[in-house]
Amino acid sequence: MDLKKDFDSKELLQLVTFRLGNEEFSLDILRVQEIIRHMELTRVPRTPDFVDGVINLRGRVIPVLDLRKRFGLPSDEKTNETRIIVVDVDNKTVGLKVDAVSEVLRLPADTVEPAPAIVTGAESDYIKGVGKLDGRLLILLDVEKILTRTERDALGLVA
Repeated sequence: MDLKKDFDSKELLQLVTFRLGNEEFSLDILRVQEIIRHMELTRVPRTPDFVDGVINLRGRVIPVLDLRKRFGLPSDEKTNETRIIVVDVDNKTVGLKVDAVSEVLRLPADTVEPAPAIVTGAESDYIKGVGKLDGRLLILLDVEKILTRTERDALGLVA
């Protein structure tokens, strides 16, 4: 991926940051519809293990993905800080379960570097880059690539 083409060096990226374990991740704020407290999920049989279930959000049934499971991290108990980030993927609404939402921040695009080659295999296509801010490293995610096309088809998320 050529980050120079993705970001104008003078651009300020507006990001929603969240935690999974001790790591900080971020999503483009324009992809986020809302952030809600964790709610009761209805399990759906025969879905991938990283699909926690579905929720009814104001009359819409939305699948919720557990990003810990999706990224191969150990499961963790939900806490008072557990949130669901509601995002748009291919014009469909999806919830992303995270340990905690940290903040909304602006990050200069020229502080974003490509992810190291060792972590950019096919399985990590969803990593746009790594941003540096005040001694912190933020992993920038591409929400469109968190699910493969096959997974989106299986979940009925293709527009």
